[in-house]
Amino acid sequence: MNPLLDTKFEIPFDRISAEHVEPAITQLIGEAQAKLDAIASFHGDRTYSNTMDELDCATANLDRAAATVRHIEAVATTPAFRAAHNAVQPAIGAFYSGIPLHAGLWKAVKQYAATADAAALTGPKRRYLKKTVDSFRRHGADLEGEAKKQLEALDVELVQQTTKFSENVLDATNAFELVITDESKLAGLPDSAKAGARENAKQKNIEGWRFTLQAPSYLAVMTYLDDASVREKLYREFNARGSRGEKDNHAIATRILELRDAKAKLLGFPNFANLVLEDRMAHDGATALHFLEDLKQKTVAHFEIENAQLAAFRRELEGPDAAPLQPWDIGYYSEKMRVKLYDFDEEVLRPYFPMERVLSGMFSLVERIFQIEVREKPSVAVWHPDTKFYEIRDASGAQLGSFYSDFFPRETKRGGAWMDAFLTGPPHLGLICGNLTPPIGDKPALLTHRDVETIFHEFGHLLHHCLSNVEVRSLAGTSVAWDFVELPSQIMENWCWEREALDLFARHYETGATIPDDLFEKMRRAKTFRSANAQMRQLSFGFVDFAMHMNYNPARDGDLVAYSRAILQQFSAATLPDDHAMVLAFTHLFASPVAYASGYYSYKWAEVLDADAFTRFRKQGIFSAEVGGEFRAKILAKGDSEDPADLYRSFMGRDPDVNALLERNGLLTAA
Repeated sequence: MNPLLDTKFEIPFDRISAEHVEPAITQLIGEAQAKLDAIASFHGDRTYSNTMDELDCATANLDRAAATVRHIEAVATTPAFRAAHNAVQPAIGAFYSGIPLHAGLWKAVKQYAATADAAALTGPKRRYLKKTVDSFRRHGADLEGEAKKQLEALDVELVQQTTKFSENVLDATNAFELVITDESKLAGLPDSAKAGARENAKQKNIEGWRFTLQAPSYLAVMTYLDDASVREKLYREFNARGSRGEKDNHAIATRILELRDAKAKLLGFPNFANLVLEDRMAHDGATALHFLEDLKQKTVAHFEIENAQLAAFRRELEGPDAAPLQPWDIGYYSEKMRVKLYDFDEEVLRPYFPMERVLSGMFSLVERIFQIEVREKPSVAVWHPDTKFYEIRDASGAQLGSFYSDFFPRETKRGGAWMDAFLTGPPHLGLICGNLTPPIGDKPALLTHRDVETIFHEFGHLLHHCLSNVEVRSLAGTSVAWDFVELPSQIMENWCWEREALDLFARHYETGATIPDDLFEKMRRAKTFRSANAQMRQLSFGFVDFAMHMNYNPARDGDLVAYSRAILQQFSAATLPDDHAMVLAFTHLFASPVAYASGYYSYKWAEVLDADAFTRFRKQGIFSAEVGGEFRAKILAKGDSEDPADLYRSFMGRDPDVNALLERNGLLTAA
């Protein structure tokens, strides 16, 4: 039997190979299409059961298999599997984009919507019907003839172009290496970073120290290495990914924007942003842009002060004739300034964050707050030896969901950190992945504090999926508005800064000691160091996202890279070099047909929500099972079964307050 057709709960990753992909996907598309056709051709009285219920479940098996194929390509790719993955993407894209264009299906949905049965619906079922009708219209159900064919062609090409974009970024990232054989050139690097580079070289049978553009390697160099020429080289290489040779994404990114704009216009929207945001909390691009502009105005004065202070700090170190700061200098001098101001070096924290203890502590935390149990289950088929499998059970012992974890970088794995869903149950099945600092020699994986926040963040998404309790599959879990989806993930990061929470997992890997009080205080004091720069960086991505999807015109505005670089420059602490082409590796925006395109503002939008929502835990206790129970019941369990603004108000009793974010970041007072 083709393992991609196996519908057992646990996925047989050990049996799936490239040869299984096309036959399975072809069969499952056919089966799903037959189910949709059956709904359309049904003769008899329309009911929720024979129309909406059937529609909700029609693609379940295909969803799971397509997610599995997408996942393997992301974490354990091979040339053969990539070819198989790419071969089925057009058919998958055409099938899903064709659902709202299925004339008979659209007729069936409208027929049911006009019945007395539909008028009597309440709760999630009523919401599902309304959202389905709205979604069909927004995705072209009312288009006819040539316009409908044009939309189908746009969607298929979007899948192809975004897939190629993502591949180019992965390949460009893996193509670079810098090998240093003179240890004196490693001055400034922490021992952990040197050991990692040495181990990386050893795995390649290379003498010396090997540095790559993977996050653990790249960030260590940019933060600590004294040799500015090496920092510059890595900076330029990192920000030039996707801009050279066969892996050049110039034409691809421009074409993706053209396709998105054409799709929006075809569907009656002035731009892609308004198409995407109609069903989100912001509702349109202008509202989201106003939100970003408001935060920018409240941040810019602090931003300018921070940058003046950093330039003065360099002159203090190197004299009045010190050179102006370059982009590859910012992280380096910022770290030196932070150490001086707060006597705090993040590397000192690493021994207190061994991976396994961080995970067990995080599980203990959520068990107390949300009244669940998380336990590892051994002997489950996985895609790599680093992968582990866990079960989440309710206090009663009932299984709520399970998930896979895969936290270390590999050349066969894409960068970044993410959560995804394989199956919407219950029980639910999902995964969390990252590219964190791996074990070195006989030492366990020792994480940075930022790594810890990343794990908590992705686990928040996972909880949103696995604690979902919604009767409509399409409204369950993380299937919510994208400017709401980051609330459950980002709120989890708050516990990484609380002493009582840290004591659950932040313990020295050799002695078991908790973080000393003086080190904890230094860490807390340094938390808001250059927070305006961090905020402006996130805002810059939101602004460039909307500029590309609302205003950019190649004929008028010229080269996309130069256009985007000019916008990013307004938010940069140093002058960006002419070869800065970060947008051509911006996978959040260009690695799938929609992803975070016209949605990058969501991170900041949800940051306001999470900062504000966490004030309830602050007031009533960070381990409060009462508040945790409410958050679980009113946010995590609800999925998209109610309007997200209403869900937020049900938990907080009011609308969100932006000042909560400004206060947390130390930006509430006038600069």
